[in-house]
Amino acid sequence: MSGYCRVAPGHEFHGPYHAGHYGFPIADDDLLFERLVLEINQAGLSWLTILKKQDSFRAAYSNFEIAKVARYGDKQRARLLNDAGIIRNRLKVDASIENAKRIQALQRSHGSFASWLAEHHPLAKPDWVKLFKREFVFTGGEIVGEFLMSIGYLPGAHAEDCPVYRKIARQKPAWIQAAAKGMKY
Repeated sequence: MSGYCRVAPGHEFHGPYHAGHYGFPIADDDLLFERLVLEINQAGLSWLTILKKQDSFRAAYSNFEIAKVARYGDKQRARLLNDAGIIRNRLKVDASIENAKRIQALQRSHGSFASWLAEHHPLAKPDWVKLFKREFVFTGGEIVGEFLMSIGYLPGAHAEDCPVYRKIARQKPAWIQAAAKGMKY
């Protein structure tokens, strides 16, 4: 085993995320939005910082209900920027609110955020990054790559000898389906 698969098991925060979330397919738009917001907030920080604050993020961002966050105005923005339980970075807060609005637009045009993702798969990471930069804000290469890997759209979340890898493989995430059709990442 290598990397995250070696250090995460047994860790208070990394362990549960590694074993039950990282790399698993997600189809629920609010859960996808949550993962995107968390990845945006991780930029420049450790993932452990984000995992420790995850419950506070859920409370602060209305359980990541896209429709609610998209309606946030100046009052909610100020509340978020004063919430010590989350990352109080204006660019990240603004990006989260704006991206909720953009996801709503994708829901109207594609039925759901999940459908929009599925419609564009398979793509190589550089193409995903270009697409995300057109559709969203504060979504650079690392954020997009980690987001897509964390929801089963790109490979690499787990080493092949990790027991969680086999668990995920049985769920046939998007990257496994694409690889079966000859997609090379």
